[in-house]
Amino acid sequence: MSGQGAPAEEARPRVSVARWAADLAMGGRFAVTGGRESWARTIMTAVGVGLGVALLLLASSVPHMYQQRNNRGDARSTLSFGDTQVKPGPDTLRIADADTTYHDRDIDGTVMAPDGKGTPPLPPGIDRIPAAGEMWVSPALKKLLDSGDGKLLRDRFPYRTIGVIGDGGLSGPTELTYYAGISPKAFGHVNSSQHLDHWGLENKGKNEPLDPALLLLIIVGCVVLLLPVLIFIATAARFGGERRDRRLAALRLVGADIHMTRRIAAGESLFGSLLGLAVGAGLFLLGRGLASGVDVWGISFFASDIVPSAPLALVIAAAVPALAVVVTLIALRGIAIEPLGVVRNAKPKRRRLWWRMLLPLLGLALLLPLAGGFGAGTGGGGDMKAYQAAAGAVLLLIGTTALLPWVVEAVVERFGGRGSVPWQLATRRLQLSSGTASRAVSGITVAVAGALALQMLFASVQAQDSEDTGQDPNRAQLMANVPVSDGDQARDAFARYRATKGVSDLLGVTEDYVSDVRPSEEDPSSIGEEAITVADCPTLREVVRITSCANGDVFLVDSPSYYGEGEGFAKPGAQVNLTYDEEGIPNLKEEKLWTIPATATKVKPRQDPAGGERTGIFATPAAFDVANLPDPDASAMIRLDPKVPDGIEYVRNASVALSPAMDVMRLSSSSQSDEFQAIRKALFIGATATLLLIGASMIVTTLEQLRERKRLLSVLVAFGTRRTTLSWSVLWQTAVPVVLGLALSIAGGLALGVMLLKMVGQPLAVDWSGLSTMTGIGGGVILLVTLVSLPPLWRMMRPEGLRTE
Repeated sequence: MSGQGAPAEEARPRVSVARWAADLAMGGRFAVTGGRESWARTIMTAVGVGLGVALLLLASSVPHMYQQRNNRGDARSTLSFGDTQVKPGPDTLRIADADTTYHDRDIDGTVMAPDGKGTPPLPPGIDRIPAAGEMWVSPALKKLLDSGDGKLLRDRFPYRTIGVIGDGGLSGPTELTYYAGISPKAFGHVNSSQHLDHWGLENKGKNEPLDPALLLLIIVGCVVLLLPVLIFIATAARFGGERRDRRLAALRLVGADIHMTRRIAAGESLFGSLLGLAVGAGLFLLGRGLASGVDVWGISFFASDIVPSAPLALVIAAAVPALAVVVTLIALRGIAIEPLGVVRNAKPKRRRLWWRMLLPLLGLALLLPLAGGFGAGTGGGGDMKAYQAAAGAVLLLIGTTALLPWVVEAVVERFGGRGSVPWQLATRRLQLSSGTASRAVSGITVAVAGALALQMLFASVQAQDSEDTGQDPNRAQLMANVPVSDGDQARDAFARYRATKGVSDLLGVTEDYVSDVRPSEEDPSSIGEEAITVADCPTLREVVRITSCANGDVFLVDSPSYYGEGEGFAKPGAQVNLTYDEEGIPNLKEEKLWTIPATATKVKPRQDPAGGERTGIFATPAAFDVANLPDPDASAMIRLDPKVPDGIEYVRNASVALSPAMDVMRLSSSSQSDEFQAIRKALFIGATATLLLIGASMIVTTLEQLRERKRLLSVLVAFGTRRTTLSWSVLWQTAVPVVLGLALSIAGGLALGVMLLKMVGQPLAVDWSGLSTMTGIGGGVILLVTLVSLPPLWRMMRPEGLRTE
């Protein structure tokens, strides 16, 4: 029947719900009673659908996961809104942040001491306030401290561990955090502290609207991550089509009409999808149980957090079987199942282009009105824009996928009978059944197109969100603000840093203020002040522009922003006052004077390695004794020895010895907002899961196609075809649709990326490195799938495959 067209469609009789149910049930029975082939198809469908369902259930759990994580974070928060400050009392607690970093892993810490003998508030997760020298640690931090990798970190905590923080006090199971007790006197070596009478946010401030570009990243990211899942579920519902159609022809022989056979086929797919729901639920529960030990880019969740939203779970449970039925019915519309066989038109109908082009055009029509005006907003208007953006992205990406079968068919039709034998076998197979090959790569097409658009938007948002800090990590790598009470302590702190392993040089700056010896003539209540900085010559060269320097020199940098056009009181030969009262006001009654040397030189300021710019008086140690500074600030800009791998960890350990709540800042030339970093991490986590699903789905799809052609492969081998020839033909058969799919995904991704950039008002720019990376990843997944499919292909190419039952 190869040269005939499909017979005319039979008239569709009215079918009752009971008849539908009976036919679907019969299909379900065939799925499990049709022998080994039926079970193979059912299991393939269940595995494919199960992978997709597991990821959909995970996606539906994300809101609850982050809500629970945020709730625990709010419960232990010490932030307060407004200007209200808690005064110390018998039931209050004095705390200070003592965060640190170890091997690029952030550790949240809090040091505390009761203000009185009452009952201070307890943070979540512990049952008593640690005494001085004690600490509570999270399970992950305890594991790190007990491991061989935590030796340097143990030296940083001079506390005795008295317990493990409970789950209620942690954002996630892999979080590194601790609560440590210190003496009230130790708070004198802390830069800033506060008093608490309760933990947690009492008045949660109104959330600021998310930046439009970041909101768009979230919307498009969700679309890109979930579309391949839905496409794969639809593809899995069509596994085993050829063998199923031959079974349906036998049903036609015993009196079933075309519509009944289609309903029976839909019943087979329905049973496979229902089994897939069970498999997906099992995979989800298995993954949920293993989730507590997984840390991805610093984010982790407890297993109890991973709970699907009940409405979304019901939608998944209803939509997946319905999708399987609908896809099967649509797939069978182009096939005439007759009592004597199946007619798959030898000259199939040419795929229609108009409706495939309509989808991306509709997507563009939804996105164009948002150009330059997309914002988070509040109320219904902002929500409608978000829905409109999501719908436009969905239509554009689905349209790109819908175009793939037409493009593959149009291209392979033009392949002639030339070329090597593997090439001819591959192209002929594609000409006979290009739809199966197109469906196999449709998921990767959507993923690459969406990833490319996201990459373009990421590059733009990253450029916009990144801020130039002014810091120069080439001049110094670390910065530490050391809390000191006098100049001698500052000198000792710098000496300790210089003696620390891994430090090659140190730029130590000690700063304070001096005042004029007389009030202002214009305003007698005002007394002029000026900063004074004491440092050695190498350090002064990094903060002011000087050509020569010797110990004993003094330099002056005018600060016109404070004194207008006139000069300040700090001049060569002038006297300045060093005495201040307890409230920080210049004390002219008990003044202690210092005379600026007449040889003091006026110079220009220079931006220091930390990005700051100083003015005032700059003196070398021989010219001014830092011990004369009553309340100085000490800053250490540290240069590391690149030959010492853990130099920064040794510096952090030395810092904690100086102050229990001091961390060291790593200098960086740019910085990004926490929101951008969190969104990027979340999208990368989702992209990783989607990429794993795509790889697994393509392996399942390829194995199913090979199983369908098992007998054909055995016939070719029996006639003397070499296995290498068939292997190359499989590779070419996979490569052609992949190349076309990647080309189409690049076009669709560029179109969507340009629209997204226009929506947030960013300049048009193509991230060519991201384009090549995404394309390479897509091609790499296909190559990996092909290599994995070769061993089962060789097993199927045996003469035993000619046997029949």
